[in-house]
Amino acid sequence: MSTARSFISAFALTLSISASAIAQQPQQAAPPPGSPAATITIPGDQLPPPPQKFGGKIERDARDSKPYWPSRVVPPKGAPNVLLIITDDAGYSVPSTFGGVIPTPALDRIAQNGLRYTNFHSTALCSPTRAALITGRNHHSVGYGVIAEQATGFPGYDSVITKDKATIGRILSDNGYHTAWFGKNHNTPEYQASQAGPFDQWPTGMGFEYFYGFMGGDTNQWEPGNLVRNTTPIYPYVGKPGWNLVTAMADEAIDYVNRMNALSPDTPFFVKFAPGATHAPHHPTPEWVKKIGDMHLFDQGWNKLRETIFENQKRLGVIPQNAKLTPWPKDLIKEWDQLSADEKKLFTRQADVFAAYVAYADDEIGRVIQSIQDMGKLDNTLIIYIEGDNGTSAEGQPNGTPNEVAMFNQINPSVEEQLKYFYDVWGTDKTYNHMSIGWAWAFDTPFSWTKQIVSHFGGTRQGMAISWPAVIKDKGGVRTQFHHVIDVVPTILEAAQIKQPEFVDGIKQSPIEGVSMMYTFDAKNANAASTHTTQYFEMMADRAIYNDGWIASTKVLRPPWVTVAKLPAPGDYPWELYDLRNDWTQAEDVAAKNPDKLKELQALFWKEAEKYQVMPLDSTVVSRMITPRPSLSAGRTNFVWTRPMTGTPNGDAPSLLNASYNFKVDVDIPDGGAEGMLVTQGGRFGGYGFYILKSKPVFTWNLVDLKRVRWEGQELTSGRHLIEFDFKYDGLGAGTMVFGNYTGIGQGGTGTLKVDGKVVATEKMEHTLPFILQWDEAFDIASDTGTPVDDNDYQAPFAFTGKINKLTLDIDRPKLSPDDVKRLQEAARAAGDGPSADDGKTASAEPPQVGTVGLSLVDKGKLRIDKRESCRKQAEAQGLGMVDRLKFVQTCVQQ
Repeated sequence: MSTARSFISAFALTLSISASAIAQQPQQAAPPPGSPAATITIPGDQLPPPPQKFGGKIERDARDSKPYWPSRVVPPKGAPNVLLIITDDAGYSVPSTFGGVIPTPALDRIAQNGLRYTNFHSTALCSPTRAALITGRNHHSVGYGVIAEQATGFPGYDSVITKDKATIGRILSDNGYHTAWFGKNHNTPEYQASQAGPFDQWPTGMGFEYFYGFMGGDTNQWEPGNLVRNTTPIYPYVGKPGWNLVTAMADEAIDYVNRMNALSPDTPFFVKFAPGATHAPHHPTPEWVKKIGDMHLFDQGWNKLRETIFENQKRLGVIPQNAKLTPWPKDLIKEWDQLSADEKKLFTRQADVFAAYVAYADDEIGRVIQSIQDMGKLDNTLIIYIEGDNGTSAEGQPNGTPNEVAMFNQINPSVEEQLKYFYDVWGTDKTYNHMSIGWAWAFDTPFSWTKQIVSHFGGTRQGMAISWPAVIKDKGGVRTQFHHVIDVVPTILEAAQIKQPEFVDGIKQSPIEGVSMMYTFDAKNANAASTHTTQYFEMMADRAIYNDGWIASTKVLRPPWVTVAKLPAPGDYPWELYDLRNDWTQAEDVAAKNPDKLKELQALFWKEAEKYQVMPLDSTVVSRMITPRPSLSAGRTNFVWTRPMTGTPNGDAPSLLNASYNFKVDVDIPDGGAEGMLVTQGGRFGGYGFYILKSKPVFTWNLVDLKRVRWEGQELTSGRHLIEFDFKYDGLGAGTMVFGNYTGIGQGGTGTLKVDGKVVATEKMEHTLPFILQWDEAFDIASDTGTPVDDNDYQAPFAFTGKINKLTLDIDRPKLSPDDVKRLQEAARAAGDGPSADDGKTASAEPPQVGTVGLSLVDKGKLRIDKRESCRKQAEAQGLGMVDRLKFVQTCVQQ
């Protein structure tokens, strides 16, 4: 440590001497206007700026004329480089910087060289936080009330950042900055993510001149099927065992800043660096897993971990000395001492891999920071490092999961099954893993709740550090002012001395809704009152309103790990009240003591909600993923392809879920046979593939890596063949959800494989996937760009060695008959609280809890959660397999 400090001190002294020497030298005059090297700083009220007036002279003869070049636009003098770092799914106490046990030296470095912010907030979910981060506006204001994959047809929820809300990338780029974005992009509408575009909602269309990252909420870090450079899909991992995106994107960012420095050393850069860590899947390298495992950080369990973190936080001064540790939710999550030996073994492994992912990502971030120092540009670089875009994720379910795709399809493997099949490969390319909910709660210490929950700080409080050596002199200082992610953009603009434009591309801009945090950079303002006095929060009907040290919060009625739950109408949610001036962690509800204050804040919430496009409130979660939305396949039932095509994302690909369908492939098989992919969607962790294997036609359904159903025919002769796969679905389809009934989805069916009109294989599927395929994989024809649907059959890219003349797909989605509608309406009425198609109300699209007439809405919601857990336990006790267990639970819940 002393050597490092000596080096930094020597480096700082060298910079000081160099700057002094430069100041004593004669300064070169600025190039005159019209010369090739001329520059200009624009007013910035209109972007792009109007064309510059020609200041030369034009005669008939060039010898009598004077050239005049338009000046190159540059930012104001002294504008800093900006490195904006945001990690994923990491709560307040994940990093060592904020009391956690996981080493994060890069974040520590920024905090020690700058300021540590202890009262900074997100929106509790990925896309919404990131939309607010790049626009300076509330997430509903820019169409991201929820993640892009849950978009609905309302302005606050359609996942479209409208043209009157230019991003920080666009503003800085037009003012002369180099701009780039590395890592996660969760701010392109799901239905605009294909190669058909449009590309105006991609990073390169939002002002970022260079983009290297993945499209969507998460990706396989070993084999990211949704990785792009600018707007072109790329697959750099093919043929490179051990390749990992976390390292690759750091390499890309380092190369970018060095390239810009070499080409244009006087032009500042703005880099958004957003690794997939630590969103599931948790994919660190084996070296990092060993490093963390050898530290034995989690052997004593999650309850002891909370106590340790709480002590660390008080010692570091990142929570007040009088802060209270919120109680452990004994009614929801087991205490560590209640666990079996097998549970402890599995859950410790899950935490080790998660922590290794945290430390690995921070180390790679440290390399990017060091590269800026190595260029001699750290002093005038504003670094904003936000640990997490929401609280730690509890979407891993009570047991954790080896496959996050399974979780979203309501399948949760037992501890015994996970130990047997996945323990040794946890975190490798053979898993799409997530950890148990107990760890998520512990990593949000000292607060309650987790990701998805906006009403309590476990979902929204993020550790953040900011450094800018040339400006921030109170190194190692702590700032406690309330701030929000919408405050980042105005902070950057003030630092760069650039104002928000009034017009961009001729469109009048809506006001930025955040406030600058630059006042906190001055040590004199260390204890100044916050300039951000009011902030609403809303996510899937859970909500809160902060105002001047008070926060009114709705009671959490749906734990984040329960993705399907019958809930009361949003207007019936009970409220809580907290006096944050004396209760920093929301430990004591004082609503009963302050009824007038609660009413005042409730009224303020509705005022803010109307102002920022929050209505209509919607409590549904997973069902929104299959809500119809615009796409290239919307409204179509027939598709035809005549040549290879890869990379169509789920949002634009035809969906086979909860429907009957028919594939016909007209192929030529060459002499000597053929093999390769015909058509596929999804991959190792959930999807289907229709392919030729050693000249035999095969159709495989991968049911989230827990079961595979396979149809196979005889070897094909050379020549032309028509290969067909026909599937007849047994369920009523997604239409039943309008009545709060889930029995129409995820049902079974019968698949038939034919060759030249002759049936060669018939197989019954007892159950199908109800909600989603593997989301980081694409719909591909003639090769497979991601992971295989069956590793035992082939490895990607598995290009077809024959010729596809024509591929057709016909989809037949079930339609409810009048009798079906009547029966569903009667069942909804019998439930006492379920919607019906003729009651004039909007259906919640969640399954009903029948037999609960006479209970309050809140009690019914609680009973719905309890019943599902009881059904799961019954299924486990019967020793049912994964698919049979899912079917049992769905039937049980309806009884």
